[in-house]
Amino acid sequence: MLLTILRTAVLCATLTSCKPAASIPTTDTPSVSGTSAPSTSQRETPQQAPLLTGAQQTELYLPYLQGKRVGMVVNQTSTIGKTHLVDTLLSRGVNITMIFAPEHGFRGDADAGAHISNSTDAKTGISILSLYGKNKKPSADQLKNVDVLLFDIQDVGVRFYTYSSTMHYVMEACAEQNKPMLLLDRPNPVGYLIDGPVLKPAFKSFVGMNTIPIAHGLTLGEYALMINGEKWLKNGVQAQVKTIPVKGYDHKMFYSLPIKPSPNLPNDQSIKLYPFLCLFEGTTVSQGRGTHTPFQVIGAPYYPDKTFSFTPVPIPGMSMDPPYKNQVCYGKDLTNLPLKENFTLSYLLDFYQKSGQKEKFFNNFFKSLAGTDELQKQIMAGMSEKEIRASWKTDLEAYKKMRKQYLLYPDFE
Repeated sequence: MLLTILRTAVLCATLTSCKPAASIPTTDTPSVSGTSAPSTSQRETPQQAPLLTGAQQTELYLPYLQGKRVGMVVNQTSTIGKTHLVDTLLSRGVNITMIFAPEHGFRGDADAGAHISNSTDAKTGISILSLYGKNKKPSADQLKNVDVLLFDIQDVGVRFYTYSSTMHYVMEACAEQNKPMLLLDRPNPVGYLIDGPVLKPAFKSFVGMNTIPIAHGLTLGEYALMINGEKWLKNGVQAQVKTIPVKGYDHKMFYSLPIKPSPNLPNDQSIKLYPFLCLFEGTTVSQGRGTHTPFQVIGAPYYPDKTFSFTPVPIPGMSMDPPYKNQVCYGKDLTNLPLKENFTLSYLLDFYQKSGQKEKFFNNFFKSLAGTDELQKQIMAGMSEKEIRASWKTDLEAYKKMRKQYLLYPDFE
């Protein structure tokens, strides 16, 4: 116990600023308010204190960047108010030598899994390197003109959302090349949610790097502490990470994102449903890609209830080749569903049972998304949701105990 306390104290003291200093937002930096975590009745209470992301607290990190060559891992969510962080830092005299872009690209308009090419930002002339596809980790050559690597991306608190995987590889590259990393933290919109099966090491992939549940209840700042503390980077290396925490955030809040984090998570409802609806990407069911309500409608041509239907079509900037393109899909409209549960398998079990497809209902991606092969086996065996969820209990309890060591913000319990 003492060892754990000491380790946590050392991590907080050397890798991050655990207690944010008071800051005054500039006139062009509006604060964003959060709401309390949705309960079963979806009651939300306004958060009174202003919320300031790490990026908004420029006075805490600008001195750290002065006189240094700065690389930035950013996308369209990396803003201060309506101004992109790259533009803000350039206007403050920061020497930005390289931009690294995650899945969906620097401007966030590429479809999931699409090839992202290296390019040059037309506005600033700065080179952009993709951290998606074959080049997921910055190389030594790509970091040779970088003194510090700044990471500022909005995550959604779900294991298979790949921005956290990009952060893992960036931390690993920084550790290997002895480069410090500056992490500007942002809220987890569903930071109150810890649920789903914990990943088994045999199923590690880019949509699941570490042994955490589907919904992990961490900000990226907290997750970085966990990655370092648990020595999950290759060869057990640890990155030198300085974190600027969010001011005014706690894990009871639902944080409404001011900018959509990726093309197919366009609003709060899609983000609330995403932790359990994304599992459908490993099945023969459409999750609404090719509509303007992705991750809010689900369906397939074979679904027997014809009450609700939608037809996926190519949509530039969202999905150009969606499953069941130009085919009528029947299923469920969840766009205005008040969530009675923050995580449920009920829709997955319903579609599996009504498909009659048995093993063919699943594709190879399902096990990667679930982080285990057990969930598919349990569904095919006819187990109930209650029985399946009971099988997660031991691993989830162990994870929750570990998680508490790395929290930077008040918890929901």
